[in-house]
Amino acid sequence: MKNKIIVISMFLSLLIACNQTSTSTGEINLSWELISNTYSEEPQAMAKFSIENNSGRTLNNKNWALYFNQMSRTPLSTDADVEIQFLSGDWFVMKPVGNFNLNDGDSITIITEHSEWIIKETDAPLSPYFVFYDDEGNETDIVPIADYSIAPFTKPEQINRHKNDFEPIPTANHNFKENQTLELLNQDELLPIIPTPVTLKKTGNKVLFDEPVQIIHQEGLENEAEYLSEILESLTRSAPAINPGNSPQGNSVYLGIRQLNVNGQSKEAYRLEIKRNKSVTIHGSDASGVFYGIQSLISMLPVEIFNGIETGIELDEVVIQDAPRFEYRGLHVDVARNFQSIETLKKIIDIHSFYKCNYIVIYLSEDEGWRIEIDGLPELTEVGAQRGHTSKEANELHPSYGSGPFPYEDGKYGSGYYSKQDFIELLQYAQSKHVTIIPAINFPGHSRAAIKSMEARYQKYMDQGDEQKANEYRLIDPDDESEYLSAQWYDDNVVNVARESTYRFYEKVVDEIIKLYKEAEVEIEYFQTGGDEVPEGVWTKSPMCAELLKKLPDINDPKNLQAYFFSRVVKMLRNKNLKIGGWEEVALLKNEAGDYEPNKAFANEQVYPYVWNNLGQNTDLAYRIANAGYPVILCNVSNFYFDFAYNKDPHEPGHYWAGFVNTRDAWQVAPLHMFYTTTHDPMGKPIDIETAYNNMEQLNASSRSNIVGLQAQLWSETIKGPEMLQYYLLPKLIAFSETAWGKERNWETIQNRNVREQEMDKGWNIFANTLAQKELPRLAHIYGGYNYHVPAPGAQINNGILEANNAFPGLIIRYTTDGSEPDMNSQEFTEPVEVNTNVRLKAFDSAGKSSLSVETE
Repeated sequence: MKNKIIVISMFLSLLIACNQTSTSTGEINLSWELISNTYSEEPQAMAKFSIENNSGRTLNNKNWALYFNQMSRTPLSTDADVEIQFLSGDWFVMKPVGNFNLNDGDSITIITEHSEWIIKETDAPLSPYFVFYDDEGNETDIVPIADYSIAPFTKPEQINRHKNDFEPIPTANHNFKENQTLELLNQDELLPIIPTPVTLKKTGNKVLFDEPVQIIHQEGLENEAEYLSEILESLTRSAPAINPGNSPQGNSVYLGIRQLNVNGQSKEAYRLEIKRNKSVTIHGSDASGVFYGIQSLISMLPVEIFNGIETGIELDEVVIQDAPRFEYRGLHVDVARNFQSIETLKKIIDIHSFYKCNYIVIYLSEDEGWRIEIDGLPELTEVGAQRGHTSKEANELHPSYGSGPFPYEDGKYGSGYYSKQDFIELLQYAQSKHVTIIPAINFPGHSRAAIKSMEARYQKYMDQGDEQKANEYRLIDPDDESEYLSAQWYDDNVVNVARESTYRFYEKVVDEIIKLYKEAEVEIEYFQTGGDEVPEGVWTKSPMCAELLKKLPDINDPKNLQAYFFSRVVKMLRNKNLKIGGWEEVALLKNEAGDYEPNKAFANEQVYPYVWNNLGQNTDLAYRIANAGYPVILCNVSNFYFDFAYNKDPHEPGHYWAGFVNTRDAWQVAPLHMFYTTTHDPMGKPIDIETAYNNMEQLNASSRSNIVGLQAQLWSETIKGPEMLQYYLLPKLIAFSETAWGKERNWETIQNRNVREQEMDKGWNIFANTLAQKELPRLAHIYGGYNYHVPAPGAQINNGILEANNAFPGLIIRYTTDGSEPDMNSQEFTEPVEVNTNVRLKAFDSAGKSSLSVETE
């Protein structure tokens, strides 16, 4: 009962807000439209709100406010008696000023200007809601806008970021030109398996499996045998018998462990052999190797079997030997900004492991959410795990990224957390798929959810007269007057590193998470500390930090207090026998000139920098850190940020602050020769790579082993729910796996640019064909099916003749001539055809999944 009383007292204002909600919605209609990004010499956007008041009340200059979320863009001006105020993060409010008056039945259009640009539907104001006030200024009603529309982006000035935007708009004509280097291949020219194995030798014979097989396994491989049995049962509707044994037999799949060394790798290696006696033998160097051998076997099954077509299974007689190129093949999943369920994460684990990737970082804390239950600190989930309408100053979390005014509202993803049992279940599930879960608690920046939670705890115990307990885990200096604005526009999201209670809090959280691993009987290997984007100005006016700096005269800049914080965290985590992950800032220190350089202090402390910044002057940053002795994980923003939009189409959701990331971008990375493949800047302008990188630091031959792995990122600001998560991830993950697991490709080391890019095109053509003809149709069904991206086709009309082509050859193109959206019943394009009007087209895979549509000009 006591805990329930605490919860109610902490969220009384939110509960009152819910009770105030108007029972009728849709009484005020709201629409928003972007006007232009290119009208000014400065990077800024002009837009308009249209409000139609059918509420039965007059909106005057005191009784209403319109709240909404929008990716951080400074409001510059409005042309009506309203003003837009920035509140915090991506939270804004429009308020009436002057003589504003809007009678019932009247409408108004409000022109607004904003910094930067707006080119996506996901850039538009999100989840707007009205708050109404009485004559004393008290809130009386909170009303989400039911009738809210975003006008389509159709003009170049709405889709281009600025006059200096070099990235082409993906029109049908543009796509057609881009696709002309591709050609359709036959089935026998496709990749048998993705990621490509080290060696694959066919005899030319076929082996027909036309009756049920048994699974024989060595002791200790029960998990792998059960996994294979479940997959085969889902495909054939008959569960194979599973028997222990130490030798292969005919008409069976044998799973065993033996010493293997493939391409210098002895971990996670496997040998797969399919023989004429209808037997499959999979040996692994360890259980992971056996598991990956099973995944290769599944990859070789005919696509038709995944569609439910029951036939005998014919496979090549083959011997495969394989092992990963990089030991770390990771995926970062941000569940803090927008929450994802355990079931969603399990499906991600399934497909991640299918493509032989082995680590997932779960981002459990951010400014906008705390997502894991911690014993002894219930406020972290009572306060930090839910968002709703409040004030910036309250010890609660306000709406972010369109989460709306009420916690746990259907169709919103701002609220939620994993119970201890949820997390234990997730750890055990991941372990069964040979995926290691890495917990991430981001400190000292990006910590607003933790700060607000601990401030609520502080106030609770101060109200009880227990000052010692109130300060036990407090995270701020209440007298700090530092002024800063973080990358996500918070001025209250950095913990105070001079407080001992900050370290007490962090260790408490780490220890409780370690307990969950122990209870799950899963080894914890890494702990991800985040450590990124601590803004300039932080700690500069904190009395506590000033006192600490007096004791630390070697620290010549308050910003370097982050290195002090990290040194203490490293010691803490090393004492717990953990590897320590963090963004690149954890390996950097500001020198006397004010530039960042590798901080060699942590180079031999099991600290793993995750380096995202490969842009401009930082193209060589990962190599500089690796040359300084750090084991580096490449997280290239221009290739592996999967929350970035596939292209500039306004309907393609996602970020693009560092450019766009499509499937080829994830494939076209030379990890040890990145200067070869970083060819455009974030605005799409080509880089003269022959000269731009001349003075940059190359990766030393002796440091190549310090590139220990690659990681893809899924930040969740624009991701709402499981369908969107899968769409952003797939098929980019498939291309990532080829880069992370597959052996070094021939083009990666070719110095001549023309020859190198010709070889890239050849390799990509094979890969793109394989995606269209095998991988995408399988994604529609495997593990219950996924929502994946299909690229739009290209087309042009030349002298009345329609020509069309695909980004992934093997997709089916369908079109209409009446302006309607093509569907599976629309005319199929098979060869150039005469038309007398513009044409709308879509690409479809054999499972019926379609792309966005494009229209000829």
